[in-house]
Amino acid sequence: MTDRPWLAAYPQGVPADIDPTQYSSLVQLMEQAFRDYAARTAYSFMGKEVTFAEVDALSRQFAAYLQGLGMARGDRVALMMPNIPQYPIAVAAVLRAGFVVVNVNPLYTPRELEHQLKDSGAKAIVIIENFAATLQACIANTAVKHVVLCAMGDRLGLLKGLLVNYVVRSIKKLVPPYQLPAAVRFNDAMAKGASGQLNQPHLKPDDIAMLQYTGGTTGVSKGAVLLHRNVIANVLQSEAWNDPVMKRISAGEQPTSVCALPLYHIFAFTVNMMLSMRTGGKTLLIPNPRDLAATLKELSKHRFHSFPAVNTLFNGLANHPDFKTVDWSHLKVSVGGGMAVQAAVARLWLEKTGCPICEGYGLSETSPSASCNPVTSKEFSGTIGVPIPSTWMCILDDDGHDISATGKPGEIAIKGPQVMAGYWQRPDETAKTMTEDGYLKTGDIGIMDERGYFKIVDRKKDMVLVSGFNVYPNEVEDVVALIPGVLECAVVGVPDEKTGEAVKLVIVKKDPALTEQQVRDYCHTNLTGYKQPKVIEFRTELPKTPVGKILRRELRDKK
Repeated sequence: MTDRPWLAAYPQGVPADIDPTQYSSLVQLMEQAFRDYAARTAYSFMGKEVTFAEVDALSRQFAAYLQGLGMARGDRVALMMPNIPQYPIAVAAVLRAGFVVVNVNPLYTPRELEHQLKDSGAKAIVIIENFAATLQACIANTAVKHVVLCAMGDRLGLLKGLLVNYVVRSIKKLVPPYQLPAAVRFNDAMAKGASGQLNQPHLKPDDIAMLQYTGGTTGVSKGAVLLHRNVIANVLQSEAWNDPVMKRISAGEQPTSVCALPLYHIFAFTVNMMLSMRTGGKTLLIPNPRDLAATLKELSKHRFHSFPAVNTLFNGLANHPDFKTVDWSHLKVSVGGGMAVQAAVARLWLEKTGCPICEGYGLSETSPSASCNPVTSKEFSGTIGVPIPSTWMCILDDDGHDISATGKPGEIAIKGPQVMAGYWQRPDETAKTMTEDGYLKTGDIGIMDERGYFKIVDRKKDMVLVSGFNVYPNEVEDVVALIPGVLECAVVGVPDEKTGEAVKLVIVKKDPALTEQQVRDYCHTNLTGYKQPKVIEFRTELPKTPVGKILRRELRDKK
């Protein structure tokens, strides 16, 4: 595609392109922030604030410690923690030392953790003690030689830190027994690094910054190789996109973002942590967003302007009785990503906060943002918006031809400076995913309208085939989510003797009185015959990843 019809939809002041050559590396970006915003708060966690200057000093110490372990430039260091201050400190340290960040989901099973550590070849891991038992179960089968153990209270000061660690370990019993005799405590590593010397390598834009493993919801987990320039580009793209509303923040007020999504997830990594570094913003670290009451209690203490989240979190918060204890009036941008935003949730969020959810789209492979609705929008579009600056998107048919202009569905493909270099040590998978002219094939089926707005119809693998007719789960879910008594729902295909596959609908009720017949009547009115669910099941909750994506495969497995 040569023209970009979507540029007409850009709000005033948003450029068609960004200049990703402003920084040679993420380290240069961070070090500029450390200088320019030294006295400002970078992170707020459980009442403790950490300044940019402190992140600078602490990450320098930790980088010196890591270099002292004798690893070679480019070696991988795994980070397995929730949203605690040690995470951003460790990220800055790993990159400053010339190593590669491997973000790890803390809730992994030993089997999943072993796969990622072996696949990445990580030599070291920084892990919170809560999950040390998981590491103990698989470390012997990996290349990991160095373990740094964190505790929840490490950076909260002596008394508060001791109290928090006592509660976590002894009252809530969140630290199962483990044995990692060679492990070094985070604060001890910091003390050792304080007397060491950091030999900072000269990093270039094409050096690897991180291996970001795909969620594995569609198969084996693969490491997307993200270069320094990929993440830099996405930070600058995100900044340019949000600017029309973020510039409305009162003069002298520090931009503040809620980081409820886990930092090991690329969405929070780029749009919370790295974007806040670029803008001198404060990041509110929420360690466990599933605890909605605790999340709302923390938010009630702050004024904040940016809230990236997933549909399930927006929905859970908006339906929580404590929602009104928070001052939402300063919120300038709510970005929905990671999964489809449902119209019913978007409507409720706008009604309760006055700030519309701007649905965006991206993947681990695109650092992650590729498209987004304009942040000045006042209504829910039901689309993933338009490609952000310096990004091209198109629709490909099965033969790889661009059919964007036809309005017909096909595979969404993305090209831009944020697109990964490839999959880690999987040239075959990279070749399957990248076109000859540099487009990334996403595996998502979508259409483009005449304005350049893209809409996802579904993932290739999630499509349900009923008697030869394609049923896209998102469409059915959007309809069912509008039933007043439905809190959440998900659709999958299940085997059927007559039709090949049938539609199975799983519902979590908001209203206990909701009946199966009411759901069937509503679907009969709103969906054509083959799209109507054959199987309806009520559950107390839907299986989800820690980020909040619904695990459709688990719904399929349980008949």
